[in-house]
Amino acid sequence: MNKVQKIPGILSSQELLELINKNIIISDHEIEKDIIQPASIDLRLGIKAWRVTASFLPGKGNKVSSRLKDLAMHEFSLIDGAVLECGCVYIVKLLEKVSLTDDLTGTANPKSSTGRLDVFTRLIVDGALEFEDVPAGYEGPLYVEISPRTFSVLVRTGSRLNQLRIRRGQSFTSDKEMEILQEHVGLVRSQDKVDLSDKIKDGVPLSVDLIGENGLIGYKARKHSNLIDIDKPNFYKRELFWEKITTEDLVYQSNNNESDNNSGSLILSPDAFYILASKEYVSVPSNYAAEMRAYDTRVGEFRAHYAGFFDPGFGLTDLGASKTRAVLEVRSHDVPFLIEQGQTVCRLVYEPMANIPAFLYGEVGSTNNYQAQGLKLAKHFI
Repeated sequence: MNKVQKIPGILSSQELLELINKNIIISDHEIEKDIIQPASIDLRLGIKAWRVTASFLPGKGNKVSSRLKDLAMHEFSLIDGAVLECGCVYIVKLLEKVSLTDDLTGTANPKSSTGRLDVFTRLIVDGALEFEDVPAGYEGPLYVEISPRTFSVLVRTGSRLNQLRIRRGQSFTSDKEMEILQEHVGLVRSQDKVDLSDKIKDGVPLSVDLIGENGLIGYKARKHSNLIDIDKPNFYKRELFWEKITTEDLVYQSNNNESDNNSGSLILSPDAFYILASKEYVSVPSNYAAEMRAYDTRVGEFRAHYAGFFDPGFGLTDLGASKTRAVLEVRSHDVPFLIEQGQTVCRLVYEPMANIPAFLYGEVGSTNNYQAQGLKLAKHFI
């Protein structure tokens, strides 16, 4: 077997496996291969959880465990399962911990299904000044902050709510490089053949689709719904948890742009949670990974997507997924907000891989719940 080159970039599945073998990524339980993704590793909930009074960062020189002594309201076990209630904030120590070398850093994000359930998660490490980041040379435990926003959830030791990417050195893709990729590879493809290359700024723009298929354009979460078991895919009837949003729910203006098929606009209710889809089709080349940036105040008073990782292979035509959309998790802030067809809601940032993964998202044998997706709820619903 050829030795993996130590070049900058996001580490691939085979490099993550190498870190596990070298005890750079360590776990209190056996690490099963199915938690390793093409460009990330799933993190698993540990044995203990704490209900806390508020979200917090430990701050320089402080351990999370020390802060929990002051902020924890209640400590409980996850071994036999426990309910995390909507509107509450919890801290869970993860099964995994790391001992990073000085050339490695980490970045975490919620898993796609977690975001689509409106479960807010953020990684915390000892001494952290920012969420979701693991600094170079960090050695110690990993914790996750969990705050269900719409649905209360049942979790247990081993449940997977977030994921970690490991990066070697400095890796960055400039706007110019993304313009070249867009021109030659077609990272994001517009249905109406609009050239997006000149719109790239801090990432490739994605806009919302309010035309949909057969009149369906999205879903709005029902409040006061039943409990959802995180580890039960294809189990819950969607109509018990979601209201359909159709073109009949749109408002129309007299000056609609004909190029958008006279589509209307959607009024987002304050603090309601929506699942919508991008107007564009998305793909991620085998030698790149992508991340959807969560919120940009320049596009309006709402949050589009909880941030998410897109693995190499996502949406690739060669893997039979030429019409794969990005699913948008949208929440308005404080006031009703009018969102229009084709309005930019977020940006997709591409970053080079250190090496092409041993397997791609969407290939046979890989976990690919959302390959070739259109408008799609979390995997838990049927």
